[in-house]
Amino acid sequence: MTAVSDTPAPAPDPRFAALLAADLDAADFRSEPLRRLWGEEADDALGRGLRAPILRAIDGDRSPLATLGRLFVLGIPQPIADVAEALARIGIDGLATLGLARTDAEASVVRPLALVRPQSFVDADGVGEWWIASDLDEVALGTALPADHVLGVGGASRTLAELVIPQPVGRALDLGTGCGIQALLVARHAGTVVATDISARALAFAELNAQLNGVRNIEFRHGSLFEPVAGEAFDLVVSNPPFVITPRVDGVPAYEYRDGGLVGDALVEEFVRAVPAHLTAGGVAQLLGNWESRAGAAGLDRLASWVPSDLDAWAIEREELSPLGYAELWIRDGGTTPRDAAFTPLLEAWLEDFAARGVTAVGFGYVLLRRSMSGAPPLRRFEHVAQPISQPGRALQGGLAAHDALAGGIPQTLLVSADVTEARHLLPGNDDPSVIELRQGGGFGRTVPVDPALAAFVGACDGDLTVAQIVAALADLFEVPLADLWTDLEPRIRQLVLDGFLLTSTEQE
Repeated sequence: MTAVSDTPAPAPDPRFAALLAADLDAADFRSEPLRRLWGEEADDALGRGLRAPILRAIDGDRSPLATLGRLFVLGIPQPIADVAEALARIGIDGLATLGLARTDAEASVVRPLALVRPQSFVDADGVGEWWIASDLDEVALGTALPADHVLGVGGASRTLAELVIPQPVGRALDLGTGCGIQALLVARHAGTVVATDISARALAFAELNAQLNGVRNIEFRHGSLFEPVAGEAFDLVVSNPPFVITPRVDGVPAYEYRDGGLVGDALVEEFVRAVPAHLTAGGVAQLLGNWESRAGAAGLDRLASWVPSDLDAWAIEREELSPLGYAELWIRDGGTTPRDAAFTPLLEAWLEDFAARGVTAVGFGYVLLRRSMSGAPPLRRFEHVAQPISQPGRALQGGLAAHDALAGGIPQTLLVSADVTEARHLLPGNDDPSVIELRQGGGFGRTVPVDPALAAFVGACDGDLTVAQIVAALADLFEVPLADLWTDLEPRIRQLVLDGFLLTSTEQE
């Protein structure tokens, strides 16, 4: 692995960035036109690291779109004349000024120094697309990634983007901004955004990306964790921090974009303990992270112990890997496979590191913290959710709203969510179901077993009858004392409200 990149960081310049954006726009350099140009199958193959299908599809095509596709999407040198035609406004010299390419006069080509790829998104305000510059990837470099590599938009970035609660805020913080994608997205519904990173190279890319996309309400600051914003508070904090657990021993590569330099899950712990001081009243923090399960202490329990008792906390563990599975995942992510001589020494280093702390598993998931103003007892929810989640940002927003609405007790009326269905399982020859389930089509996609009384209650929540009227009618129907039925139903109704099966009037608006 190269210690650091031998390519200088980009040099943001608003004038040249605007000219490049105009050229990209003129060439229709966007996701769908590119996908049509080289075909869906070739486009999908690129996501698996295969660029040959694209090259075959556009072989001989010297149009501006094809030229820019090869230059910026694939990172392949292009003839000087073709690039000059495709970038008539900024010109090759302007491109070099931004640090995105250099001219190789001897070979008569322009050599890319970075990738620039269109990235589409969907949020509460509609559909849009950014141009995102990042370092050349392994395929373009032909070597392993350098330690200071600045990643483009990956799976983790997209995951965090989907998680962010879609509501307007005044001040937002993107901690560990990387290429700046979260800051760009948050800037659409924030008055101002502060984007920080310990990597000056990453900040250069992030600032350039803001300029390319005409976003002007982001301020960029250099530094580790919360040092650049000491004494400041925000309405929203988002972070895809370098949370990967990496052995701190010689010979194990550390990548700035994924490794925070601390032992085990200490970086996530430090973030969770420090962020409350930077939240305004009602402020929310959302991050991705890993947490270790150690002998006698489950990962989610350890995470819960880091959260101050006066904060709302909702953590969702999406998967849990064994030490072996986790080590193999991140060794491969660094470009080393079992065929390479370095693989076994790296694997042993990871396993020894985990063994030294008694690690039995590593969880990955999402954490939401909030400084609530509702007056309700703090939300404390730490759960494992493996099934697919639909629009998780809205689901989290709904869960917080439900928690607040329940502060004064179960509301007078409830409405069953439109995505809820009921499934009944009967043994052959029986009229009475042996199992009744409520299933959630959206949100967290939960399935909840219920008894006939709770199923009947949910079925009657059409917004017309009050909760009291429904329970009284069920007490008569099932011939049980009203007080006993309410004692049985009340906690389960509360949970269905929290889980989004039943909506309060606030959530219906």
